[in-house]
Amino acid sequence: AARAAAMATPGGTAGTGPGPSGGIRAWIRSAFRFATDRNDFRRNLLVNLGLFAAGVWVARNLTDIDLMAPQPVP
Repeated sequence: AARAAAMATPGGTAGTGPGPSGGIRAWIRSAFRFATDRNDFRRNLLVNLGLFAAGVWVARNLTDIDLMAPQPVP
């Protein structure tokens, strides 16, 4: 909707060309929208996959710790 509004305004097509500044601005705008949209399925999927990967990493790297083993006596 924001792109359609920008295109409808007079002179709105000047900054939306294939130039590097328009691309960077569009990328930042889409990244901000992606990070702040609470109902975005893709964001939720990425966050959940990241948390799952972190949990798998922790589980794999803490397997050598035996919590039920008797503690050494000093």
